[in-house]
Amino acid sequence: MLPVRRTVPPVLLSCLLLAGCSAVPLGTPTSPGARSPVTGASGSAGAGPAIAVGAGPQKHYTVQRQPAAGSCHYRYEHGEPLQDPRCTPGAISPAVTQTDLASTICRKGGYTSGVRPSAYVTGKEKRLNAASYGFTGGMGDAEYDHLISLQLGGDPNDYRNLWVEPADPDHRQGSGVNNRKDPVETKLHTAVCKGQVTLAAAQKAIVADWTTALSTLHLG
Repeated sequence: MLPVRRTVPPVLLSCLLLAGCSAVPLGTPTSPGARSPVTGASGSAGAGPAIAVGAGPQKHYTVQRQPAAGSCHYRYEHGEPLQDPRCTPGAISPAVTQTDLASTICRKGGYTSGVRPSAYVTGKEKRLNAASYGFTGGMGDAEYDHLISLQLGGDPNDYRNLWVEPADPDHRQGSGVNNRKDPVETKLHTAVCKGQVTLAAAQKAIVADWTTALSTLHLG
C-alpha cells in the first residue's frame, strides 16, 4: 500500500518558516565576528528571549556601525532611563561562560580593563549612538554604557550591547557620569561570583530591565 502524502497548509508552512528566522535590527553589522543568538553564556536555557553572542575581546577594536539616526527611543521606569530593546537588545562575550568565571570576570586583579575598547573607538561610537537615540543632552553626563556590563560577561564592542545612557533625573548637570545602574551591575557581579545566581540569569535580568534586576533575582 502506498503511503499517504499530506500537504502542509500554506498558512502553517509560513509559520514554520518564520519560526526558523530571527529578527535583526536595522544597522546589524556584517562583520565576520557577528554571531547568531544563543541561549546564554552558560549554555542553559531559561525564561525570556535568547541573547546574541558578539565577537568577544579583540586585540584591535574598530568603530562599529550604529542604528540609523532617530530610530531608537528611550523608555523610562520610575524616572530611570532604559534602552530601546530593538536597538540595544544586549550581546554577550563568548569568552565568558559559567564554567570559566574564576579565570575571567571573577578573577582577582580585574578582567574588564584588559578587554575594554579604547576611548578613541568608543568616543566615535558614542556620538553616533547619541544620534541613533536622538540624545541632545550633555555628553559628559551621559555614559556610553554596556547594557550587559563587562563584569557580567557583556560583549566589549558589539553595537547591540552599547547605548548612550542619559543621566538620572536628579543628576546635577556638569558633574560627570554617575547613575544608579552601575551599583546594580556590581551587586549582580558579586552574586554571580558567589554562586548566588547563574551568569545567564544575571545577564537576562539586566537585559529585561536593569531597574528590577535585583528584585527579580531576589537579591534585594
